[in-house]
Amino acid sequence: MSTSERLIESTRELLWERGYVGTSPKAILERSGTGQGSMYHHFKGKPDLALAAIRRTAEEMRATVGALLAGPGTPYERIEAYLRRERDVLRGCPVGRLTMDPDVIASEALRAPVDETLDWLREQLARLVEEGREQGQFAASLDDEEVAATILATVQGGYVLARASGSPAAFDTAVRGLLALLRPTG
Repeated sequence: MSTSERLIESTRELLWERGYVGTSPKAILERSGTGQGSMYHHFKGKPDLALAAIRRTAEEMRATVGALLAGPGTPYERIEAYLRRERDVLRGCPVGRLTMDPDVIASEALRAPVDETLDWLREQLARLVEEGREQGQFAASLDDEEVAATILATVQGGYVLARASGSPAAFDTAVRGLLALLRPTG
């Protein structure tokens, strides 16, 4: 792995673990095993490196989730695959957690890839709900955008509840409840 890759990967991990403020240049250098000169050779500073790390996290999430949502099966089965996918519930969503970081939200540049990724996910979910309605799998009265927002809110809220309780059970309960509401009747 190149020096810039080690810096990006280390920053990604630290942002997920500690947030922006807790991710000091010193911590990044220690985690990556690189020297200070390397960091400033590849990046203008911490904000530039954090942006590269956030973009990488967003790209990785889009690739992983995009494959599930575009995969085989009915719209319900693809939504179920997304909701039940392997994840470290107690760590939370690496993209969603950034929305709780005041320094990320205060920076238009750092917030943009987070917002774009969540918008992308809502759009993908809304398309699946629309496809399911058109196939008669979901009720015709459902609003694609509202259901997509509900799915996303259930996942993000499930992370919060799981972290608060120290158990993935709250996340799993929310997912089962949502799937029961969406389950086709026919």
